[in-house]
Amino acid sequence: MSELNLIPQPVSIHYKDGYFQCAECPSANGDTVFKNEIAVFNEQIAALGRLSASALIECRQDTGLAPEAYRLSITPQKIALTAATGTGAYHGLQSLRQLILLGADTGAVSIPCVDIDDAPRFLWRGFMLDTSRYFYSIDFTKKLIDTLSLHHINRFHWHLTDDQGWRLPVKEYPLLTEIGSRKLSVRHQPRDARYIGGFYTEDEIRDLVAYAATRHIEIVPEVDLPGHANAILAAYPGLGCSGGPYRVEDRFGIFEEVLCAGNDDIFDLGDAVFNTLASLFPSKYVHIGGDEVLYNHWQKCPKCQRRLAETSLKSPRELQSWITVQLVQMLAKHGKIAIGWDEVLEDSPQYPLPKEVVVMSWRGTKGGIEASRLGHDVIMTPNSEGCYFDYKYRKDPEEPGQLGVSTIHQVYHMNPVNPDMPADVAARVLGGQANLWSELIYAGKIAEYMIFPRLCALAETVWTPSAAKDFDSFTRRLPAHQQRLERLGVLQYRGPMY
Repeated sequence: MSELNLIPQPVSIHYKDGYFQCAECPSANGDTVFKNEIAVFNEQIAALGRLSASALIECRQDTGLAPEAYRLSITPQKIALTAATGTGAYHGLQSLRQLILLGADTGAVSIPCVDIDDAPRFLWRGFMLDTSRYFYSIDFTKKLIDTLSLHHINRFHWHLTDDQGWRLPVKEYPLLTEIGSRKLSVRHQPRDARYIGGFYTEDEIRDLVAYAATRHIEIVPEVDLPGHANAILAAYPGLGCSGGPYRVEDRFGIFEEVLCAGNDDIFDLGDAVFNTLASLFPSKYVHIGGDEVLYNHWQKCPKCQRRLAETSLKSPRELQSWITVQLVQMLAKHGKIAIGWDEVLEDSPQYPLPKEVVVMSWRGTKGGIEASRLGHDVIMTPNSEGCYFDYKYRKDPEEPGQLGVSTIHQVYHMNPVNPDMPADVAARVLGGQANLWSELIYAGKIAEYMIFPRLCALAETVWTPSAAKDFDSFTRRLPAHQQRLERLGVLQYRGPMY
């Protein structure tokens, strides 16, 4: 009996005798509660070949299953899918889509008869795309989201602002996109494609959010505050400590320019930005950044020194915790929960990090462990354990990437829950995520190469129970899975995994 080669590996697969065979691509029908999931699946399958006139995949609701769980029963005559929710049904249909993708180009399908019971290990199974350093098109982003959903990824973290570009339209602050997006005329575009700018319109954002929702992916926007602010300050220099001159950066690194902690106008900006995010993104989460803030200007700025005195804080470093509390409270008025990089844990006694803030641990796992111990929900995305997909696949001068190495083996063995965590602390780990920072990733095809197949390993890490994970099995299943991705036109790395 041939392996199904599914990625991520389901919780349970029971093989039976025989094969389900169809000369054309099988379509789905079933309970009306799943009509949207069935419509998306049939559209995806129709792109592979001619759909069978007979709907051979029956989708039925079973409210006794967990929200994201599904069951598949494949017999020689038909395929039965049961789930409690549309989310569970979509996951089951994506597992079927994987199996159909291995069929011949003519659409012929042959699948071993099996019973599958499946459900995710973690609630948060995420991927972040940085669109500040390089501006990716909506078409590319839709293709990426569709491929993420094939792997049961359910969060798309959209990094929309940084020193190198502001991509979010804010009506009250039009210069953020007119100047901050680095959108130049074609005649003046630099030859290096990394510097091409642009921004997303409200209609494009709404369209992408709706597209992702049909694939049961929640888009979580990030607006980085109060550091990584060059694009903001180039547009509105009065929001900085020195008044400029500022520029939207075309270099990479960590810069001293930050929003002025002594200027109340920065909160007017924040309020307008959060209003915009609340109107465009249904997600209950907004990522506020908070990472890599340098305090040099706050040390010298008279306004910031007055703020220190007003708040009874002792050092400019502590102003960040004061700003973070203000931003968290502003978001709460919109019914949103703030996420911050693990630097937000560096708070002050007067302004401790509010308990509702979710901490995204990127500088290893230490921050996440500490945050969960303090009562915060946590998302693990450690750069030390394979989760930074802008790193090289291996130490080779011919490989694209920067700063470090993230092997497929590392990604697969990243464990969001430290084995030494007490049960109540481990329960606060929502899951894990991988990130692609785009400083050197100046084309969608290069991005695909950096993402796949590391994303396949990440998907299994955050979906499959530890007891069902096996790296040797993963390496056996991966070549067939890469054929699926190839059929979808996804460029991939094919080298060593260690």
